[in-house]
Amino acid sequence: MKYKVIVRPEAEDDLKEAFSWYEDKRTGLGYDFLLQVDAGINFIDRNPAIHPTEYKETRKHLIKRFPYKIIYLVEGNKIIVLAVIHGKRSPELIKKRINAI
Repeated sequence: MKYKVIVRPEAEDDLKEAFSWYEDKRTGLGYDFLLQVDAGINFIDRNPAIHPTEYKETRKHLIKRFPYKIIYLVEGNKIIVLAVIHGKRSPELIKKRINAI
């Protein structure tokens, strides 16, 4: 089945924030981060059900090389990316985003 990937505006904000942080640490590192996120989203697109469901049917994919995770939902033929957050961030953030949908 072909899936449509939808990145929520909150997740885009997460990406911008992380990109800026990494780019400030070392030029080019922000782009490396975005490449790993892109690879993660492509993996999810090919295998959306590979990760077990968690809180309210969300799933998480750990990004390689960076301590971040992609939180997403699979609804029919859509993959909805809710967040791209640091692994140490509070789970309450995700709960708020899910409950706001």
